[in-house]
Amino acid sequence: MVANRVAFPCALLLGLLLLPAAGGADTTITGEKQGAFYQITVPDAWNGDLVIHNHGFSFSAPGPSPSLGVLAAVQLGQGYAVAASSYSQCCWALFDTKKDMTRLLGVVEDNFGPVDEVILYGFSLGGIVTAQGVETLDADVVGAYPLCGALAGSRSWDGGIDLRLVYDAICAGVPGATIPGPATGLPAPGHPGFPFSLTQSVLAANACFGHLLPPAFRSPAQQARLTQFLNVTTIPESFVTTDIPFASHGVSNVIFDPGKLDGGQGMSNVGVVYSDPVVDAAILRVTPDNQARKDLGRNYTPKGEVGATKIVSLHTDKDGLVIVENESEYQNVVPAANLTTGIVVEAAASHCGFTQAEILAGWEALRGWIAGAPQPTATDLQNTCLFVQGLGATGPCRIDPSYVIGDFSDRIPAR
Repeated sequence: MVANRVAFPCALLLGLLLLPAAGGADTTITGEKQGAFYQITVPDAWNGDLVIHNHGFSFSAPGPSPSLGVLAAVQLGQGYAVAASSYSQCCWALFDTKKDMTRLLGVVEDNFGPVDEVILYGFSLGGIVTAQGVETLDADVVGAYPLCGALAGSRSWDGGIDLRLVYDAICAGVPGATIPGPATGLPAPGHPGFPFSLTQSVLAANACFGHLLPPAFRSPAQQARLTQFLNVTTIPESFVTTDIPFASHGVSNVIFDPGKLDGGQGMSNVGVVYSDPVVDAAILRVTPDNQARKDLGRNYTPKGEVGATKIVSLHTDKDGLVIVENESEYQNVVPAANLTTGIVVEAAASHCGFTQAEILAGWEALRGWIAGAPQPTATDLQNTCLFVQGLGATGPCRIDPSYVIGDFSDRIPAR
């Protein structure tokens, strides 16, 4: 099939965006291939193009019928086929997602015929999987839409080990606060201390910080340790419960999974100067295994080799899990002519806390750009958001064109 590439006026496009899909049957297939489950839906009036939705981080094993994403109904109504893979690995799945995405594309073409053009999108981990697909998928990837994406790639794990080692330095000796396996996350399977549940990690941190308690119920020592931890790591207090599992179970999975580093120490903090002199003096220093470090970087850190792909990226400014400075890392490698970035300024910290109008605005701006409109600016994203909000999409619209993204290394020092 040949996709229709007529560039409709923006108002007509946006009006169509919010209308119910035209009558017609969608065909959905599900299955599994080499450890990755898939779901694919193709509309009756297929335009020949494919959207691949890449899901976010999960500690759970891959499961059937992965979500087609929050935009699936809109995309199907616009004539796109939509497909998703569960990935064949849990957690930081970038070691195999290139193969997973290639297999998914093969299943689509085996069942429905050749695909004309491909658009990739996803939130959080799905954002870096999307960036990986832009650079590695053997297909005509015309557009990409990462949202709150971990676009610094494997550099994010420098932040993971920093957080874990800072925790150990501050919480050492506090009754009930020990998380086993310092510097490697949890111990490898079969060793003392394994398994150690996500809940146990959070409760251990609460013993140290009291962060699950109202401030009035924390001991002075807990409050002091919490304040010290937040000052050094720069994460919002509301993210302690979210981030501690990543700094323990997430780190452990990357290091010990035989399909990933298989026991290699790919993360280090040699040479890092921490902002608190007490922490800097007490913290454990971890030397990396050079091969494991290289393997982690290859799986995956963006190189910026995006060809002609058009990319719109959105991020919230106070994200405490995937920090907004991921966007500056991506901007450092991707040509400006290929990338438009919009930053949502929020009142309270969230991870991927976009409104419906903001998500639709980015998607529609990307579609217009692919269809021949000029490259959108952050101002265009905000104006499009206000437009779709006026048509009924839920807001508010908070994309700030004047927002200046900081340097990733100011939050997570380079190794």
